[in-house]
Amino acid sequence: MSHFSTLRTKVSDAEILKQSLRDLGLTVKTDADVRGYNGQRLRADIVAVLEGDYDLGWTRNSDGTFDLIADLWGVAKKHNQTELINAINQKYAINKTLAEVKQAGLSGAKVQMVVQK
Repeated sequence: MSHFSTLRTKVSDAEILKQSLRDLGLTVKTDADVRGYNGQRLRADIVAVLEGDYDLGWTRNSDGTFDLIADLWGVAKKHNQTELINAINQKYAINKTLAEVKQAGLSGAKVQMVVQK
């Protein structure tokens, strides 16, 4: 029985996702195995290697978005999974916004983001 869960995301830019994971101090692998319960492994396009025996992985869908794949029970043994996933999503949103601003030719513009909880 697989312990892996699949969560739909709005993440669509692989490079920004990888940079966001690195910004949070996570080791990133591509086309690698996500580690799960009892040595189970599942292949993913992008993997964030976590402390312990469990990882987070992302696989691309046909619409260009990524699904998050993880053994969430195992991740929760060493991490607050909600805070971790929220931190990744928040960092991705910030990096994506900054990339869009630069692409629009507004690199000299002053950008101020307000993050509310």
